[in-house]
Amino acid sequence: MLCHDSKLEPVGVCRMCAVEVEGARVMAASCIREAEAGMVVKTASEKVDRCRAMLTELLLSEQREESLKESTTGDDELYALQRRYDVTVKLPQGNSRPMDDSSPAIAVDHQACILCDRCIRACDDLQNNDVIGRTGKGYTARISFDLDNPMGISTCVTCGECVAACPTGALLNKELSAPMRPRSELKAVDSVCPYCGVGCGLTYHVDTEENRVVFAEGRDNPGSQGRLCVKGRYGWDYVQHPHRLTKPLIRVQYPKAALSAETVNSDRDGKRRKPGGIVDYEEVMPAFREASWDEALDLIASKLGGIKAEHGPGALAGFGSAKCSNEEAYLFQKLIRVVFGTNNVDHCTRLCHASSVAALLEMIGSGAVTTTYGDVCNADVVLVTGSNTTSNHPVAATFFKEAARAGAKMIVVDPRGSGISEHAWRFCQIRSGSDVAFYNAVMNVIIAEGLVDEEYVAQYTTDFETVKETVARYTPEFASAICGVSAESIREVAITYGKAKAAVTYWGMGMSQHVHGTDNCRCIISLALMTGNMGKHGAGLHPLRGQNNVQGASDAGLIPMVYPDYQPVGQDDVRAKFENAWGVALDPNPGLTVVEIMKAALAGTVRGMYMLGENPFLSDPNTNKVRDALTALDFLVVQDIFLTETAEFADVVLPATSALEKNGTFTNTDRRVQVGRQALQPPGEARTDWRIICDIAARMGHPMEYGSSADVFDEMVSLMHAYRGLSHENLGATGKLYPCPNPDESDGTIVMFGDGFPTENGRARFVAAEHTGADELPDAEYPFVLVTGRVLEHWHTGVMTRRSHTLHAREPEAFVEIHPDDCTDNGIAAGDFVRVSSRRGAIRLKVRPSAACQPGSVFIPFHFREAGANILTTDKLDPDGKIPEFKFCAVKFERLDP
Repeated sequence: MLCHDSKLEPVGVCRMCAVEVEGARVMAASCIREAEAGMVVKTASEKVDRCRAMLTELLLSEQREESLKESTTGDDELYALQRRYDVTVKLPQGNSRPMDDSSPAIAVDHQACILCDRCIRACDDLQNNDVIGRTGKGYTARISFDLDNPMGISTCVTCGECVAACPTGALLNKELSAPMRPRSELKAVDSVCPYCGVGCGLTYHVDTEENRVVFAEGRDNPGSQGRLCVKGRYGWDYVQHPHRLTKPLIRVQYPKAALSAETVNSDRDGKRRKPGGIVDYEEVMPAFREASWDEALDLIASKLGGIKAEHGPGALAGFGSAKCSNEEAYLFQKLIRVVFGTNNVDHCTRLCHASSVAALLEMIGSGAVTTTYGDVCNADVVLVTGSNTTSNHPVAATFFKEAARAGAKMIVVDPRGSGISEHAWRFCQIRSGSDVAFYNAVMNVIIAEGLVDEEYVAQYTTDFETVKETVARYTPEFASAICGVSAESIREVAITYGKAKAAVTYWGMGMSQHVHGTDNCRCIISLALMTGNMGKHGAGLHPLRGQNNVQGASDAGLIPMVYPDYQPVGQDDVRAKFENAWGVALDPNPGLTVVEIMKAALAGTVRGMYMLGENPFLSDPNTNKVRDALTALDFLVVQDIFLTETAEFADVVLPATSALEKNGTFTNTDRRVQVGRQALQPPGEARTDWRIICDIAARMGHPMEYGSSADVFDEMVSLMHAYRGLSHENLGATGKLYPCPNPDESDGTIVMFGDGFPTENGRARFVAAEHTGADELPDAEYPFVLVTGRVLEHWHTGVMTRRSHTLHAREPEAFVEIHPDDCTDNGIAAGDFVRVSSRRGAIRLKVRPSAACQPGSVFIPFHFREAGANILTTDKLDPDGKIPEFKFCAVKFERLDP
């Protein structure tokens, strides 16, 4: 009834489910009354109906005369009961409880609240955020946020779970892009969230006449289970932003205007740029003119073909996108290899988990996760390392927090405190760059305490002795001096992990984005192997994938050294297979990676590029060098939904479609392949990305013809063992976990490698690692360590999220977190502006004192154009994963005059 929700435990607050029990003194709330043998229950009778009608009238007497929910979405459950029991309110109506309009996305009407506590339980038990409670007594009682703060300034993360749970008009979604309307008047489209790798299932409710999404909500899904975060529930309105590209653009102004990355928001040519971060269309658009598709495609084919003819295939390169579908990733890498004739193709996996994949492939023969984020419920120890999960993977974090609340011991290891560390059994705040020393010490203790699973090691692994010999030197005392965690804590964590019946490890880019990122990952893989925490529920290895389709784009071959399914380009039999399928001879040499391509452009060896949905001007390290590289290109094609910072350097810009405007599959961090379904029509002349790729291929003399994205998927699957048997049709509403040997009957494989590994000998291989430290260490001139990362509200370079009303309103400007002690020592207060400098550049931004940072370190999110964190970062690479060191460089800061 009113206080019950299928996802919540029953509490019997509203008494609307009261029933007659024969022989009982009073009526009983059926949701909490346990059944007994011989019990006779009447669920409907004159007495029951009279009771429910009276309760309905009493609740209605405190409501407004008209329900805001009933008049907009038409699904107020209290008013539905009024109609059901034909209730006429004879009591005085109304109360004195106030409205709260402080949230950018949620309207709070305390007068409509019936104190059913569904919002409290949704916040506490589903999202595990513990923001909502009750305040007041008797007639003045109402829900409250934190210590009775307005919702908009509380610790509420605007996930909207409370709105989804509320049965009345007490909590309502605000209008974002179209007026709220009853569900019956809207088209429901089941799709997949376009943001992080969790890949939450959601439903868009669409006004088809206006071609606008009215609202979104979570839907049943084996992974996300109906939960969403602020980006999924409220971050979709970017698709209706007036900045959307609708026609092809061709550059008319040369030389290209290379904005100074260091002074994006400074004086230039005597003019002050408008404040704010997104590209200023009034300034940039005069450099381009609108063109027809035929003219733009002919120019692209002519220019890129000319570069290939004059300088060879190696003078061309392409950046694909992890925001696009599997089908688009597959076709893009096919275009680069078949039409351009080179393996110079890469995407943002190089900037997030390339080192994780390198270590996984090297040690267990597979780059995919070995279990799901939901399998955390079966673990008794959970290791979360290098991951600000509550910001980067918020829905996955709800399951981690839930497991911790249920009794699992969650160990969080990170240089920076975060929301997830607040739920930890033990938080080990290591020094930046000391991961190898810390984990070698953990393994040292496990070996010394006799906690190695000798049977598992003997049956399923090789080369254990190399790790055993290496970690012998890393006693807790020795490692403590490097990592800053006490020897006692290292022992406690090691013994707890070693004694676990099932221990699962989740990690983020705090592990991978280092010059020693592959070594970091080698250590945690060795830790899982030596304790036998593989191949069973509640155990295993899970690098939490960053973007919505970074797993799928990698699976589809958007990597310079492998074809789809991680099949090496240098292996003769593999290459022959793809040559036979694609009908052309292929380059046998691995191509250049993201950062290597930028360096080659700067050196003049890469002259032409095609960028699909990538924005390296903000996402790549050492932005000043990226700016120079983009300027140096002879010809650049950018395909995107907005005019990005990178598109400012383009010769041709092609208008593409968002995830809401096309059909295609996306593979989430769990290995779940899901169909994203078209909810909206593209704006203007924008085309779906996969069709644009085919158009370019045809203009360059190699037609690639498909009837639909499903046809592309079928071709891709025919070349991939991992996806074998999958199709758009059998993926259904909730997708499948690969491998899925029987997709018509099974959801797929949750736990991998229970009977060995996909290596030549069927065994995993231990690989030892030594602590080496960062490439660039602090010194007297640059005494602080910079850590970069994300915030909850924004995504990657902010192209979508900074054009979303709710997300921008919650986090509108760039900032730097500095430890309070460092602020005091340097005469800096909250809200002051500082200039943060490295050996590569400088930015200015506002200070937020935060004890989450360690003294001697600062944190800057990289979403903000006007203070791009990657102006500061180094482009030194991990030698194995070729990933840049985003998580460590030396900086200094100084207070600026207001």
